[in-house]
Amino acid sequence: MNSFAIYRLPYADSCTLVEQPSEPLVLYDLQQLNDRCGFVVAPFAVSRECPIVVISPDSVRQFQLDAKPMPSLSCHLADADISYTTENNSSSMEDVYATDFAHFHQALKSGRFQKLVLARCVAKKRQAHADPMRLFLSACQHYPRLFIAMVSTPQTGTWIVATPEVLLQQEGKQWRSIALAGTMQLTPDEMAGEGERRTWGEKDIREQRYVASFIAQELQRMGIPYEEQGPRTVRAAHLVHLRSDFVFRLGQSWSKRMGDLLAAFHPTPAVCGLPREEAQQFILHNEHVHRSYYSGFMGPLGIDMPTDSVVSSVTHLFVTLRCVQVCKSAYLMYAGGGILPDSLQQMEWMETEAKLYTMSRLIREDTEVS
Repeated sequence: MNSFAIYRLPYADSCTLVEQPSEPLVLYDLQQLNDRCGFVVAPFAVSRECPIVVISPDSVRQFQLDAKPMPSLSCHLADADISYTTENNSSSMEDVYATDFAHFHQALKSGRFQKLVLARCVAKKRQAHADPMRLFLSACQHYPRLFIAMVSTPQTGTWIVATPEVLLQQEGKQWRSIALAGTMQLTPDEMAGEGERRTWGEKDIREQRYVASFIAQELQRMGIPYEEQGPRTVRAAHLVHLRSDFVFRLGQSWSKRMGDLLAAFHPTPAVCGLPREEAQQFILHNEHVHRSYYSGFMGPLGIDMPTDSVVSSVTHLFVTLRCVQVCKSAYLMYAGGGILPDSLQQMEWMETEAKLYTMSRLIREDTEVS
């Protein structure tokens, strides 16, 4: 069974399929991505159970989203590990979240951390005949602003992602990374716009600034000049976030050092916390959820693509947010939110509920069709 990734960039009307008939490359250090190319799938924290996987671009094909028929793809489906979630029992899930929140909040109030990100997972039943490709195409239809991807390998299983957050992206001779944080849900009356009239509170502004400052410091540390743009309000489905863009150029010496750059950026405080290394270890030891590839990153890295009769190398790496793991008998949906010392548990819970809706609506609609 092939390993594959199929993805659609924001606002694109076509998707790209990357396939590898043989076993994909498995790595255990982000710096091992230096001088590599392929579709990369990286976890929140690299381990023997969750390695970095690189799908070699042995076959790269593009399709219009309305193409008939779309390619038939066989997925690697893992057994669902739902030991840290309780299906259809919201009170039990909220109790688990409350326990984690109290622990995280105490660590923040003690001054150990400036910010922590707390995640949760919800399981939904899946019918054995349900086709993951339908979910991918439905995500493309519903969420034109987002990066949509479905990836399937023996090591990762099958994941579908609809994410707004760029980790590292090439645009001609320029590169871009973004600081995305702060979340508000649009009302039905606001869905026709981009949420540009929303006013942000101090907590969201401070949370986003932590992420922006981190990216700026890392670029400065590596001696990379940059231009910061923003922050501004951007819409992602039914949510809006605060976004700052960092635009820069990379010298020729960086062409074979993408792994070094990614190791400096990932995980950003948007999915982890500050101080970064200590926050990541705290999450791994104290969060009930096993994040796996949620809050990692994925996308094409240095893949040659034909554009306007010219072959050019493309890199579009996005943080793995708003995602679902498609298992044999269940869908595992993930969401998280940044917590500061003045955060309130109920407000943070409701933010995760709003984020989970991005994928849950697709699953519900697919179930009704089935």
